[in-house]
Amino acid sequence: MKKEFEKRILSSLIIIPTALFFIIKGSVFFTFFLLVFFLVTSYEWFKMNKKNSLKLLGIIYLLIVTCCGYLLRENFGVNIFIFIIIICIFTDIGGYVFGKIFKGPKLIKVSPNKTYSGMIGSFVLSVIAGSVYTQFQSSFTLFEVTIFLKNELLYILLILFISAISQIGDLIISYFKRLAKVKDTGKIIPGHGGLLDRADGIIFAIPVSYILFKFLI
Repeated sequence: MKKEFEKRILSSLIIIPTALFFIIKGSVFFTFFLLVFFLVTSYEWFKMNKKNSLKLLGIIYLLIVTCCGYLLRENFGVNIFIFIIIICIFTDIGGYVFGKIFKGPKLIKVSPNKTYSGMIGSFVLSVIAGSVYTQFQSSFTLFEVTIFLKNELLYILLILFISAISQIGDLIISYFKRLAKVKDTGKIIPGHGGLLDRADGIIFAIPVSYILFKFLI
């Protein structure tokens, strides 16, 4: 367990800064990043599922996610894009850490490792991380673009909503992994499994956030 945790930490220390580099640089760097993301996740999805209908639907959805990711960054800026990614990352971290420490009742049979304490931890850490990022970006126009984001209560609700979508995405991918009778979608990331394992929440939060911000901004 300790070695597995160390692998997760080391992998995260490499993957997160690398991903942020491509996201922040934008232009062809971001396009390349999205292309690699699409190809790797599509391959993992294709390999995991046996039904051709599921394979096709999944790849179409991942293509939509990739397009939404590009439009989200291009239309609303890199800060909003990173804001959403941060919420998803800390939703994942909160669920893992709180679940391991407090344990408690299981959340759902589809994903046996998910607990109510983990769900609460996901919400708590996502709100903290989102709020810290907001303060850090206070000199930018990110959170001054709409009245909605100036309201603290609605702002917290926004974070909780994105976190909830991320958690639902996690459960959906867990359901398909259970159908396929596999633990992980791949082995590309030591300690984590496949790229789709780590991006399960993100691939649902990105398109939903894009639609949401289309109405807000």
